[in-house]
Amino acid sequence: MITVEPLPKIAEDERGPTHYFNTDRTNQFVCGFRKAGSVSARHYHKGLSVGKNPEVLVLFQGEVTINWYDVRNKAIAGTEKVVAPALVTVQPWAWHEVIVDKDIVFLEQNTLEDGKVDTFWVEENNK
Repeated sequence: MITVEPLPKIAEDERGPTHYFNTDRTNQFVCGFRKAGSVSARHYHKGLSVGKNPEVLVLFQGEVTINWYDVRNKAIAGTEKVVAPALVTVQPWAWHEVIVDKDIVFLEQNTLEDGKVDTFWVEENNK
């Protein structure tokens, strides 16, 4: 339900590395910065919005731990450690939380409106 792919490196020199990623999405994207120790998400998407079906996050800098489970079958669950640069894909129905281990910079390939119409929470005691 969650996949993590390192961003391919196409070059590196004394200035640093250059990576790339492809996307078929257009419109607004969300660029975020989060501090170590913070927690984001703690929700799931049903895939009602194009931008959340699936949710795609490009982690440019930092490290996170993503905990997740399938809200339809909680036996399907996992934890992913992600080190930038990486592409993270979150499928619909995957409840997920992002714990920031080292300060991050990321890009979500969706609009704020996508999140407003396709974000759902689970009661903590029902997890």
